[in-house]
Amino acid sequence: MRLYLASTSPARLATLRAAGVEPVLLSSGVDEEAVAAAAGPLDGPGLVSLLARAKAEAVVGPELDGVILGGDSAFELDGELYGKPHHPEVARERWLAQRGRTGFLHSGHWVIDHRGGVAGAAVGAVATASVTFASDLSDAEIDAYVATGEPLQVAGAFTIDSLGSAFITRVEGDPHAVVGLSVSTLRALLLELGIAWPTLWNLPRL
Repeated sequence: MRLYLASTSPARLATLRAAGVEPVLLSSGVDEEAVAAAAGPLDGPGLVSLLARAKAEAVVGPELDGVILGGDSAFELDGELYGKPHHPEVARERWLAQRGRTGFLHSGHWVIDHRGGVAGAAVGAVATASVTFASDLSDAEIDAYVATGEPLQVAGAFTIDSLGSAFITRVEGDPHAVVGLSVSTLRALLLELGIAWPTLWNLPRL
């Protein structure tokens, strides 16, 4: 079974590869801010569900034969939602605010059954995990992390699978949700479509 990933996220790609799946990467080209603005106020799960669905639907085409996965993530702190900071000063401000605090990373998943080149049933779900940041994190460490550029293009301005991992002290819930793709959630969605997870395995194991 071929999996089409409507995302260019390196973390999602690495997560799937580690789980034995080499997806076909497709860029959705979705204007996330425009889609979110048109929808009006949404909570975290509602926002990531909307954007994951928009990304999956944007790549539908007769040349695809398999299943399409769209994904999106947002970080919530004190009821406020944060996506990618894009700018160093924004990333630094967020880290100063979340130092020693606990927030929630919401990851949306939308799967379209596109076997035979025809869009069929579609299912979606959100996985959420709480993330606690180190309270003894210094301003110098924050500045050094922001200077790497890593936090600029990820939801919440942090990663758990790379340089940012040293500054996270606790995760409760599915740890893959923090990366942006919950493998267990994806498996459950595929089961709803009558697709067994092992049929996606296409990478040799050592």
